[in-house]
Amino acid sequence: MQWPTILTLALIAPAHAMLRFSCSTLVTDRIDPLVNPGQAPSPHLHQLVGGNALNTTMDPHNDLPSIATCTSCQFTEDFSNYWTAVLFFKARNGTYKRVPTFANQYLEPANGGITVYYIAPYDGTTKVSAFQKGFRMIVGDPTRRQDMKDGDSRMLSFRCWGEGFSGDVGAPGTNGDTKVLPQKVCPGGIRANHFFPTCWDGTNLDSPDHKSHVAYPVNGTFESGAACPTTHPIKIPQILYEVAWDTRAFNNPTDWPQDGSQPFIFSTGDATGYGTHGDYVFGWQGDALQRAMDRNCQVNCLTLKMQSTLSANKCTVGRKVVEDVDGWLEELPGGGG
Repeated sequence: MQWPTILTLALIAPAHAMLRFSCSTLVTDRIDPLVNPGQAPSPHLHQLVGGNALNTTMDPHNDLPSIATCTSCQFTEDFSNYWTAVLFFKARNGTYKRVPTFANQYLEPANGGITVYYIAPYDGTTKVSAFQKGFRMIVGDPTRRQDMKDGDSRMLSFRCWGEGFSGDVGAPGTNGDTKVLPQKVCPGGIRANHFFPTCWDGTNLDSPDHKSHVAYPVNGTFESGAACPTTHPIKIPQILYEVAWDTRAFNNPTDWPQDGSQPFIFSTGDATGYGTHGDYVFGWQGDALQRAMDRNCQVNCLTLKMQSTLSANKCTVGRKVVEDVDGWLEELPGGGG
């Protein structure tokens, strides 16, 4: 995929909607309400953001905005939940240290977390249908260790930043981005990119694998205006998670493996990067998201209510699983399964 940078598009193509906002860390915990509902602990550690209605089990019939009392996202009508696996540094002595996240480019300092995008097609005329209450989906597969050359594989990538975000040229997934974790020192950290499917079957709000009810366009991409498959004819907003991993404290090569291989590993036990993944549970209030898409909101959206990042940072929940995830660890939480 080759297209101008997303921020450039926001300036030169104001006819299409593109929300971009930070969601501070709600909790870092070994739970997964989609793949492992009701389990605490779940097999591996996640970082989770969004509304504080988050729980180990999330009934799709629940109206999250009526349950939540705060959100760690900048838009206060967004009580959705977003989460990814956690990145660790594996030192030469075999111990592990959790890699923190930091504020993404052009965003106010946040308490770690995720940068979230909702994007409409760039032609400025194609309308997208906002998600409905109970909608959820995932992208990626934590068990992958190679490029499967399918839609998910094409939509997951990493960028190796220079100091101060230098080298950040081109949209996520383009130019020097890689499908694997960068195999070199990244002076400014590593960004992980997660693009979700953009076509919906129009009927099912979820599916047993949390994927079958959605699909990618055929013979092209969402950005190029490619058509959805007939089995999934409804265009939905393109969701993108960017996770800015602050690897700068781990760039001393004397701490890396003696063979010079890259030292980072996800909480799933994946050191390749092919297993990076993201989970999504929709929780926007009323028709707020549809309004934003219809009115072609750009980054800041006057039709939506916003809070400061400082306020968003205050929205947290307690861990369901009490364990050390911040110190130097002898093994990954849960063993990396």
